[in-house]
Amino acid sequence: MVKGLLFLSLFSTLLWGDPVLYEKVDSFIGKSDFAKNRSFIKIIFTPEEAYFVNDHLDVVKVVQTLKENGLMKLDYEHTQELSLTFTTSGSPTYFVKLMGDTLRSMGYYRYVTSNSRLDNSTFYWKITLNTKHATDPVDLRDELNKRGCDITDIVREDAQSWAYTIDMSKAHLKLKPLEAGDEVIYKRSLYAHWLDVSKVSRMTVWSMRGNNWYPYLAFYDSSLRLLKVDKRDKKSWQMNVRPPRDTTYVRISDLYSLKNMKDGLRIEVKEVR
Repeated sequence: MVKGLLFLSLFSTLLWGDPVLYEKVDSFIGKSDFAKNRSFIKIIFTPEEAYFVNDHLDVVKVVQTLKENGLMKLDYEHTQELSLTFTTSGSPTYFVKLMGDTLRSMGYYRYVTSNSRLDNSTFYWKITLNTKHATDPVDLRDELNKRGCDITDIVREDAQSWAYTIDMSKAHLKLKPLEAGDEVIYKRSLYAHWLDVSKVSRMTVWSMRGNNWYPYLAFYDSSLRLLKVDKRDKKSWQMNVRPPRDTTYVRISDLYSLKNMKDGLRIEVKEVR
């Protein structure tokens, strides 16, 4: 009996195709749609080897093919609570910063962290948001690629719950390194400002008129490990800054409230390494 089942399984695989690929397709579109479009699915995923890179399934390419052929449903009839779970290996602080920037670039400004945990070197971050559209995995990969990250796996748990595995081994913030003579002006905003100061040895920060700025500068290395904090419990109009050795990024904010720097800042590079 067991031998018969094994033979049928092998025979079915030989007739149908790679089980890894089609099991993933089935999980993305659901068993009903998979059964109704079985022959069409076989056609659009030929040749199957085009969906593998070094024997690893390119799940985002699978999603893209399904979208292009009208088989991937990412829109809801009305606003739903969408759950996104991200898994990665690396610095949790760095990952949350990267993902926050990525989500904002896609128009997701309001989300809530519903769970996060670190198991050995694996970090899990789960967020929820209200939306009429599920996050497009193709767009998400495009934005992550701009930051040196990639999607290695996707699991569609149900229509409102998706889980992503992210490779951040080559991650970097999407910032242009400041050069000699550069001047950066931030106009009105209520966000902390991040700068790539990997080449900077000295710079000056000016607070715009109308601010009540109490400087708070945090310096990080390339993996977003905190190196130093420079803060002043005194309203300031100008601050000369020498980033510590090994600094890649600096985060400029206010000791008390970002409203204190809402009229903007001006940064001028004085010396480079």
